[in-house]
Amino acid sequence: MATEQYMSNRIKYSRPQAILFSDNPGSLVNGKYIPDLNEYGSSSNTNEQFLILSDHNRAPIDFAPQRIENRQRMINGRMRSYHVADKKALSVSWQSLPSRAFNKDPLFNSSGVETASDLLEYTVDGGAGGVELLDWYENHTGTFYVFLSYDYAYDKANASPYGQLKQYNEVLEMYIADFQYSVQKRGQTNHDLWDITISLEQA
Repeated sequence: MATEQYMSNRIKYSRPQAILFSDNPGSLVNGKYIPDLNEYGSSSNTNEQFLILSDHNRAPIDFAPQRIENRQRMINGRMRSYHVADKKALSVSWQSLPSRAFNKDPLFNSSGVETASDLLEYTVDGGAGGVELLDWYENHTGTFYVFLSYDYAYDKANASPYGQLKQYNEVLEMYIADFQYSVQKRGQTNHDLWDITISLEQA
């Protein structure tokens, strides 16, 4: 089960990977969103897991806000709008992403520290490779939760607004609208290099 310490130790750099997929919305622990699950690929046999996406050769994350409203011009010529909700769509892609994150199944202990011997890391931050992303897509036909880490939360009342940069600060329930991948190079003996594009829409 992921904890605040586990997530901190899984961060390769000072900020977490930009995107995380999870089967539940997690919990807010000390102001940080933490998935209440085990990480994908761990030795646990749970059906619900979370997947840390890699920033390895990741292109920009494109956001497309969607305003759902009923807009109609009245008899006097004035436009009137009935706002229903604001939703988000996003797309993200990778170039030459290793098809696997590691050369074998990693053994993260309860603190998020790797304990397997002779483990080779193919993605620069230990985030998901192409095969893990494809497997997530094939096993998630419905919605799941997307944790995002970027400079999003603007709150003047917050005593430390810049402290939120080092954590996941937005969680959205989304589904995969489109998934495309191509095998660019059949690389070394343990992995290939893929180009991947994922489009997501908020539920």
